[in-house]
Amino acid sequence: MNYIKTEIEGVYIIEPKVFNDARGYFFEAWKKEEFEAYVGKVDFIQENESRSSYGVLRGLHYQKGKYSQAKLVRVIRGKVLDVAVDLRKSSPTFGKHVMVELSEKNKRQFFIPRGFAHGFLVLSEEAVFTYKVDNIYAPQYEASIRWDDESLALKWPIDSKEVVISEKDLQAKALAETDLFE
Repeated sequence: MNYIKTEIEGVYIIEPKVFNDARGYFFEAWKKEEFEAYVGKVDFIQENESRSSYGVLRGLHYQKGKYSQAKLVRVIRGKVLDVAVDLRKSSPTFGKHVMVELSEKNKRQFFIPRGFAHGFLVLSEEAVFTYKVDNIYAPQYEASIRWDDESLALKWPIDSKEVVISEKDLQAKALAETDLFE
């Protein structure tokens, strides 16, 4: 696998080596020893999957305190634009973000460490999205930042009228109004 460092420390784009032949393809999606050599030790405890339609935007979600989560995400079917926003107040990249296209075609993965908000926008007719996490889901510690917060300068590639947002995400706050990580 190719581990690509991004402009934000700790955030990686991971490109697998895909072996194609007449039968289809094969690739290693995750290999603990290799992952730890490049990224560091992360103890993933759960894997989740979601299916969404075109225009669905999930996020920007994060969990606070001891329930913060690192995530390793990828798309099994379709295409999304995935984003990680640095919420660590002491970080030199606080408030900055990394966006990456993940698709069934490019088979890329995106590693997002603890202390980040995360979200994605579905760009295909449908997308099946999977992610490993290193901590339990704790709804009482969950928070969201507005997907359209101008201070983040996120450039979503579809018209805002096409974006489908959950009621919960419509209630999200701007970055300046949130409880963040120290």
